[in-house]
Amino acid sequence: MNERVYFFDTTLRDGEQTPGVNLNQEEKVEIALRLEQLGIDVIEAGFAAASPGDAAAVRAVANAVTKPLVVSLARANKGDIDAVINAFTGIENVGIHIFIATSPIHREKKLFMSKEEVIKKAVECVSYAAQYFKHVEFSCEDATRTELDFLREVAEHVIEAGATVLNFPDTVGYTTPEEYAQLFQYILEHTKGVENVRLSCHCHDDLGLAASNSIAAIKAGALQVEGCVNGIGERAGNVALEEVAALLETRKDYYQKETGINLTEIAKTSKLISRLTGVSVPPNKAVIGNNAFAHSSGIHQDGVIKDKTTYEILKPESVGFVETKLVLGKLSGRNALKKRYEELGYSITQEQLKEVFTKFKELADRKKEIFDEDIIALLETKTSEQTSTYTFKDLSLQVLANKDYRAFVHILKEDGSVIEGIAEGNGPIDAIYKGIDQGLNIKAELIDYKIKSISRGKDSIGEVFVKIKHEEALYQGRAIHVDIIFASASAYIDAINRVVSLQSSYASAEIKN
Repeated sequence: MNERVYFFDTTLRDGEQTPGVNLNQEEKVEIALRLEQLGIDVIEAGFAAASPGDAAAVRAVANAVTKPLVVSLARANKGDIDAVINAFTGIENVGIHIFIATSPIHREKKLFMSKEEVIKKAVECVSYAAQYFKHVEFSCEDATRTELDFLREVAEHVIEAGATVLNFPDTVGYTTPEEYAQLFQYILEHTKGVENVRLSCHCHDDLGLAASNSIAAIKAGALQVEGCVNGIGERAGNVALEEVAALLETRKDYYQKETGINLTEIAKTSKLISRLTGVSVPPNKAVIGNNAFAHSSGIHQDGVIKDKTTYEILKPESVGFVETKLVLGKLSGRNALKKRYEELGYSITQEQLKEVFTKFKELADRKKEIFDEDIIALLETKTSEQTSTYTFKDLSLQVLANKDYRAFVHILKEDGSVIEGIAEGNGPIDAIYKGIDQGLNIKAELIDYKIKSISRGKDSIGEVFVKIKHEEALYQGRAIHVDIIFASASAYIDAINRVVSLQSSYASAEIKN
């Protein structure tokens, strides 16, 4: 029987460390529910000790999902562990992920601790956490730059203290497949009690080897892989879990491993995470990029026409890509809309259908032809209660004699009152954004502005993504609308809403793993 590899997703924790990514509680829950559909075994929901807001989000995720184990990260100190205990009080199927750095450079330059002190701290914290959690994962931060004999020593002590999973992260993306495999082989061969725990790998992509290193670890005996869908994360990102899952399935003949991943959910999960984080998927990205199944060479096209397996080792539909169809129009009814969602693999409640059908009818009045991408965007794009301090109402533009623009922007507050902002700018978007700043009395710098067509045709839905800087922190905003000016204003206000909500609820904490 093939061994089972467990998938640990850290999109909601390590993935959120991507510069400019700020997920609110509702978005984290939405992603977690999608990860559950994907078949993820363990969801790292955040870092409970970072702030009350993060603790609340961790708890909300744990309450929302039923199948995956939900864990929170914690540094090796009692305060962090207590924050996780409090966040998970009364909830089943939860655990904790404790880490401490073990490499010489971290011990000497960051922790100012000896080897003995690191071991003592690790044992104290694992022992304490094991009194409250059946699942205790322990990570040796910067494991790939740590002495092997010291890794073994730490591992033996935390196993005895109650750890159930041992993780050896390549924190800075430093190692190579050969070296990483040797690390796991060494631990398996020389560590007392290792047969009682699961070994886990956690790879960053600084040198472009995250997927190769993860697969090498699995081949060497690791039975858990940690990463993020789309490979997002700090610096160059984490290993892209969809790549590991697709490889283990495609080359099951060689690796002989089983997973719980439902590959047909990959495309939907990828698109949702890209939409909510604002991090675009490169067109040439393996498995999920727009060009992943495109063939432009005449020789390749000829082969694919004759037999797709000549150049395709994966079928597009096997990872959830479906053929786009012109499906609906303004005369289409609610049942037709629900049926198409079901055909696309989306389970939708009557309450969701009621909400999305209203949006659909509004869209149908503006757009002649409605495609799958349109209705998916309507379903997946939600307005969060946590980001609704301000809502874009309307605007008017004037073109001035010097060809500059003057914008009159009206913004709704939560109490129903209207704020007006007036400003001039070099172009309509510049004027609108300056008008919003003036009306809300906020100082923000526009760092990035992107427009993306979600579907096809001249009347396509446009998606606008913005990234702003406020007091040295980055925030993203997004919005969709047939009117790109409307979408642009809404996206900017969405980013400002995140400034308002996230600055008050999320303390800054530099957590690396």
